[in-house]
Amino acid sequence: MNIAIISRGESLYSTRSLFKAGESRNHVMEVLDPTRCTQAIENGKPVLYFNNELIADLHAVIPRIGASNTYFGAALVRHFQSMGVFCVVRAEPILQSRNKWTCNQILAHAKIPVPETVLGTAGNVEAMLGIFGDPPYIIKILQGTHGQGVILAETYQSALSTVETLLTAKVRFVIQEFIAESDGSDLRVIVVDGAVIAAMKRQSRAGEFRSNLHRGGSSQEIKLTYAEENLALRAAKALRLGVCGVDILQSNRGPLVLEVNSTPGLEGIETTTGISIASKIISYIERNKRK
Repeated sequence: MNIAIISRGESLYSTRSLFKAGESRNHVMEVLDPTRCTQAIENGKPVLYFNNELIADLHAVIPRIGASNTYFGAALVRHFQSMGVFCVVRAEPILQSRNKWTCNQILAHAKIPVPETVLGTAGNVEAMLGIFGDPPYIIKILQGTHGQGVILAETYQSALSTVETLLTAKVRFVIQEFIAESDGSDLRVIVVDGAVIAAMKRQSRAGEFRSNLHRGGSSQEIKLTYAEENLALRAAKALRLGVCGVDILQSNRGPLVLEVNSTPGLEGIETTTGISIASKIISYIERNKRK
């Protein structure tokens, strides 16, 4: 098959891992930088050009859409869908998972437990914070990644100042309860085609509340409980994601879904577990193209 990876970074670990996994199974692999793609509709049909060359021979694409390119990247994925190309993740789920409030709404509708969360609005700030009781509070901009745009407000006054600043700057955000018992850790669970493929526990470094490996956190392979595995599968299904990373917090009231990532990084999870997630994704494409 001819498979394209939609990515702006050919040298990125995840892109290279997917490329090698596809080549090892005798597929023709290529990397398409979304900023060099031209989407068009000609004679009533969707067509795509890459560097002015018509692309009409792809069987599948693997979107690796960065947060800064969400809108255009999702539009490109939707264009491939309209061309009849199999997309590992589809456009609408990408957009829904990227918006933290929309994602939480979908999870709540599916009765999937998440931390207590409030959408930041220009209403009564004191009333919003009052929902959570005593600090600390977590404040997140709606479309941050790798822990960026996540603020730990340790006092009521700092939370109030942060919320007022974000409202003034017209930045969209949510306020979320702080799960103290998770102790700076979370679980990253990779789901591919309705099955849990790998899982690791991430622990934040000293003095940091975010567990992201990009921020110096550590990781170890972990065996999930039935409740944790079931929760990850339900979250992936609710968001209609064939491939995703589900982040779970271990709380006193059971596991809670923190976020669902439609473009999970592969380096940390593959290095930690020794499992080739990239090969599992290629197998997912092969199964679907046989249908």
